[in-house]
Amino acid sequence: MAINKIHDEFHTLDLATGWEVPAGYPKGIQQKILSGALDEENKRGSRTRLLRFDAGEFTTKPFVHAYWEEVFLVSGDLTVGNDEKGEGGEAFAPFTYAVRPPGAFHGPFKSEKGCILLEIHYFDPA
Repeated sequence: MAINKIHDEFHTLDLATGWEVPAGYPKGIQQKILSGALDEENKRGSRTRLLRFDAGEFTTKPFVHAYWEEVFLVSGDLTVGNDEKGEGGEAFAPFTYAVRPPGAFHGPFKSEKGCILLEIHYFDPA
């Protein structure tokens, strides 16, 4: 199975533009797709994205999906396991990493001061 990413050498990213709110997320969380795409319905593809939380933003329910996910906290703070009011959980600092197999429940998430995550999502090859 071919990977759906193009050859793309080093270049400066414009972090001021190209952000969008992913479906089902609050407006204070935005993504910037760097490469690739996921076809969740047919369970194909791979994508690399930045995910940005505004200060004080949080999700209220755990996530679960059918693809692998690797996450690297580039900057800011991220708390994992908060409740529906955004309270509690375990806080993490930059340069922390997680990898999750398909079907793993994770989150909810919050960021006190804001953060940027680098995420890589992919399906197992057929």
